[in-house]
This record gives sequence, structure tokens and C-alpha cells, in this order.
Amino acid sequence: MIKNLGLIPRLVIAIILGTVIGMFFPEWTGDLLYTLSSIFGQLLFYVVPLIILAFIIPGIAELGEKPGKMLGLTAGVAYLSTIIAGTIAFFAAMFIIPSITPELVEVEESTGLSTFIEIEIEPLMGIMTALVTAFIFGIGINYLKNVKEEKTLYRFMLEFREVTRMVIQKVIIPLLPLYIAGIFANMAAEGTVFTTLGLFAPLFGLVIGVQLLYLLMQYTVANRLSPKNPIFGSIRKMVPAYTTALGTVSSAATLPVTLKSAKTLSVPEKITDLVVPLGATIHLAGSTIALTISAVTVYLLHIGTPDFLSFLPFIMMLGVVMIGAPGVPGGAVMAALGLLGSMLGFGETEIALMIALYMGQDPFGTACNVTGDGANSIIVSAFAKEPGSQPTEPDSGVQEPIIDEQMTPKVEG
Repeated sequence: MIKNLGLIPRLVIAIILGTVIGMFFPEWTGDLLYTLSSIFGQLLFYVVPLIILAFIIPGIAELGEKPGKMLGLTAGVAYLSTIIAGTIAFFAAMFIIPSITPELVEVEESTGLSTFIEIEIEPLMGIMTALVTAFIFGIGINYLKNVKEEKTLYRFMLEFREVTRMVIQKVIIPLLPLYIAGIFANMAAEGTVFTTLGLFAPLFGLVIGVQLLYLLMQYTVANRLSPKNPIFGSIRKMVPAYTTALGTVSSAATLPVTLKSAKTLSVPEKITDLVVPLGATIHLAGSTIALTISAVTVYLLHIGTPDFLSFLPFIMMLGVVMIGAPGVPGGAVMAALGLLGSMLGFGETEIALMIALYMGQDPFGTACNVTGDGANSIIVSAFAKEPGSQPTEPDSGVQEPIIDEQMTPKVEG
């Protein structure tokens, strides 16, 4: 029945039910739904700092398992890719979204629903405090684990991450439709719901279009650095990873296919064995495009007209926070919730809209992430001055044996 449906169909049903309840049902029905939604919202904001601690600390601690120079180069390429993707997404959104809906910023809110009770669940710490704490402990545990071989804190953080992941999978994700339904019921009561719903289709089209354009840009740069990897030929080889990610909605679950596809590129196998698994954790350019475009849209709808200088710090921090994105559908937006509230001033309504907008195109963001890892492999290989290997395909000729020991790093997320 409904519980057997995927998350996206359940969110669609929640939006429809919330809108219908807010428009046609007795007011007390909408108030009850909005009360439950508000309580869940308090729980959600409480969990956000825990997500940052639980995923960023072990994420940084695990980075020490890779060779230092190659790790730094891979992380630098992944981070730069994420920042460029977010910047392009910002200007694309600012150029297209207002022209699609010119009345966007003129929406006025009226009296909506009210809650029966007010429950406040204070987070253990603020978002920036959680980020700073995560980096201090992540770097410290990395040092203890790899230099002094002390792994007590590391093992604790791994278990802490599993507990937090379980909360996300068993509580947060299943109850998201209830949260979304309450927010849309409130917007329906305010009279703003159809303006918002009218944005979904053009927004999804813009997000997917920018993601595909960015992949083309990535492989163009890769081709300029390594001409033996043709642009469209390389993209074609990564199509199996793209289509698999559309179904799994998880970079980690797609990893075997991504590795197999990347190894058909003219890149040394030891490079793909490092860059692709690490990229599944830290390279989320497609997700950043979706989050940035959605954030600009919601900002225009509820706050005003953003400027690039106010969004650039958000984009730069987004690239860092993506390191700790949980490896579950919607994990990227879960990791970004704290930044949306602390840096962009988003409240419950804006956060709910971000979740709904992001979840609707999450499969395409994941597909863009993993496909881009192939381009990053080519780029890292070029900068590392590694001679490329021939792809394992019929009629490809005799390959030189690979004598370097393969490195298969651990990956989470």
C-alpha cells in the first residue's frame, strides 16, 4: 500500500493531500495536521547538528587511509567542481526563474493555520558550532587513528554515525511526507500554494538541464587536459553509471557500476580506484546544482532577490558539508538543512519547500554526481602526470601490465 511506495510518490501524495485539506477541510483538521508537522519540524532541526557531527567527523577521519598527495589533488578537484557547479546554478536560476514567474516575489502571505500546542526542542548546539566541532574532532581522530593507532574515538564515531543513519532512515525519511503535508496545508490556507506548485515543473527542467550542461563542461575540460579521452565517447562510457544512479538514488549503491564504467576510460586503474570511491563521498556537484537552484527559487518566493555575494559563502560551505551527506536518498538536503537556516535565514516553510523541491529531482542529482566522477578521474590523472591505460574493450589492442599496487579506499555515503 502507501508505505510500500517510494519516497517521491509519497511526497507527491502528501502535497496533494495537504493542499486539499488546507483548502476544503474544516479548519481544525488543518490545524491538527499543521501541529503534527510543526512537532516533526522541531525534531528535524534538533537532528541537523547531530547529522553534521555524525557524518563529517568519521568522513574526515577516514580520509587518512588514502595517499596524501593524491588525496589532496582529488579532494581539491572535487571541491572546485562543486563550487563551480553551484556558481553556474546560481546565475542560471537568477536568469531564468524570475522570467518564468515574474510575479514570484510579489506573493503576500495571509493568515494561515495555527498549532494546538507549541513544543520547542532545542538543538544541542548551533550549526556553525557543530561544523567547527566536526572539523576539530575529525582532524584529531584522523591523527590518532593513523599516527598513534588509537581507534577508540574512531570506533565510537562509526557507531554514532550508524545510530544517526538509523534515525534518518527509520524516523526522519518515513515522516517527511507528514511534514510536507502540513506545510502545504498551511500554504493552501494562506492562498500561496498554487504559485509555489507552478514552479515545480520549470524548476525540475532547469535543474536537469544545468546538470547535463555541467557534465558536458566537465568532460570538455577533461578532454582538453587528456585528448585521448574524447568528450562524447567518455560520456557514453559513463552512461551505465548514470542510468543505474537514477534507480538507486545513491552514489554508494551505484559505486560498482561507476567503477566499472570509469575503468573503460583512458585512465590508470589505480587513479579510478582512488578517485571514484572518494568522489562518491565528497563530489556532489549535481546535488549542489539542485540545492542552489532550489534555494534561489525559495529565496525569491519568500524573502526577496538574492545577490551572488550573499550566496557565495553558502555555496562554499555547501561544498564542505557535502562531505558529510548521509548515503541515503535525500541525504544531501538533510546535510544542507543547517546551512539553509543559519546562512540563508530559511524557516520551517522554506525548509519544507527545499525538501520537496530537492527530493523531486534527487535521482538526477545523484546521476550527475557519479557521472562527473569519471571526468574527475581524467582530470586528476592529467594533473598527476600519470600515463593513461587503455580501456578494456574488444579490439583495444594489447595492454601494458599495471604493476602499481591498487588502492581501494573505504567509502561511506
